Amino acid sequence: MEKMIQSLEAYGVVPVIQINRTEDAIPLAEALIEGGLPCAEITFRTPCAAAAIEAIAKRYPDMLLGAGTVLTAEQADRAINAGASFLVSPGFNETTVRYSIEKGYKMVPGVCTPSDIEKALSLGLSYLKFFPAEAAGGIPMLRAMSAPYGAIRFMPTGGIKENQLSEYLGLPFVFACGGSFIAPASDIEAGHFDKISQTARRVADAVKEIKAK
Repeated sequence: MEKMIQSLEAYGVVPVIQINRTEDAIPLAEALIEGGLPCAEITFRTPCAAAAIEAIAKRYPDMLLGAGTVLTAEQADRAINAGASFLVSPGFNETTVRYSIEKGYKMVPGVCTPSDIEKALSLGLSYLKFFPAEAAGGIPMLRAMSAPYGAIRFMPTGGIKENQLSEYLGLPFVFACGGSFIAPASDIEAGHFDKISQTARRVADAVKEIKAK
């Protein structure tokens, strides 16, 4: 788990991807890799999510590939069997989280309240997704929640814009951010992979500058 978190922290931003067509998976992965951001969270919001994960994992096994919007144990199994390295969920479903822990799956479950955090702590988890970040109060909320839970580190996701990355990643209790702005579904469906690559490159360069400060 620690090694995976270190990799996510090094990338700084995890592209959150909704793929509606399996054939877009490889061009998308290539765009992210070319842009210097070889990681992605493929969300289980579409029927082809597992197939997309499998396609990318087979072609680019070194890419850090996660599965997002994992709501059930069955989805967790499908994601890992398809080749996902880690799982992400929007909320804290204790049944699914316990199952994933017992199976040895790496999981970053979502939290939004102190009660969610305490459930996570009771299961030995210390790396959590804060979702929906902006709608739930953004950085002020993160600061408030991190104060009594110093051992917890967060991956805020949801509504974060490119120009907010410096402020979020500058927080010591944030190890990475999730960002759907890097590869919107509309750009993927339109085949704008050059645009996605350019955005990924800009974000990767920005993360390097932030970390160099």
